Amino acid sequence: MEVNTQKLKELRRRRVLSMRELEALSGVSHNTIWRMESGRQGAHPRTVRKLAKALGVEPEEPLREE
Repeated sequence: MEVNTQKLKELRRRRVLSMRELEALSGVSHNTIWRMESGRQGAHPRTVRKLAKALGVEPEEPLREE
């Protein structure tokens, strides 16, 4: 699943969360978040759902183009 890397980073920063804080809230490892935000890794739908829930957005939000 292709994640909009800039959108994911923007959503995290909007919530004023570090990658470690997002890891604690979502259960998704810091390394996975880093790889997704840097465009080195896509995401499993379950991972996108976990991140979206932790960020307080709909699961489609990190996938949307600007």
